[in-house]
Amino acid sequence: MNFLTIFPMQANAAPKAGGSYTMLIMLALIFVVMWLFMIRPQKKKQKELDQFRDNLKKGDKIITVGGIYGTVDEVKENKILIEIDKDVKIFVDKASIVKDPAA
Repeated sequence: MNFLTIFPMQANAAPKAGGSYTMLIMLALIFVVMWLFMIRPQKKKQKELDQFRDNLKKGDKIITVGGIYGTVDEVKENKILIEIDKDVKIFVDKASIVKDPAA
């Protein structure tokens, strides 16, 4: 038993003309599915987080990336003064604010 008897091949068989189009359609469908289920929701979540950071005001309760819970005491251009405990305050970068603990 040799290879040609297991997988019979036609020597003069022409390749299908629509093969390249189906590959392009499949790649496009994969990209569309990735965009719908991965990219679009992540952009929406990032937009909500940016809006939350821009709307911070004194008295808002927040959590930082490092897990520090606190209350906003002062908002400056790119940094925020957070009160962690009575008379304990730290400055953190605005980008390190993750979320509202009540949410």
